[in-house]
Amino acid sequence: MADYVGAIDQGTTSTRFMVFDHSGQVKGAAQKEHEQILPKPGWVEHDAEEVLTRTTEVVTGGLEDAGIDAGDLAAVGIT
Repeated sequence: MADYVGAIDQGTTSTRFMVFDHSGQVKGAAQKEHEQILPKPGWVEHDAEEVLTRTTEVVTGGLEDAGIDAGDLAAVGIT
């Protein structure tokens, strides 16, 4: 039964994934920083391949930290 929800947060400096139970308590989490590319003042770019790699790594790590499998997630939100 899917008793948990996951959240992927793609931020300016890092990618993180958190697993929550039905009461909103954090059951697992993982975070990895990524390179910021600053081509001009006020601009920030990221390498899409790195974002995908970091997302895969943090989802895997967060699930491991929570001690669950992907099938235990009812939903995943992305911000």
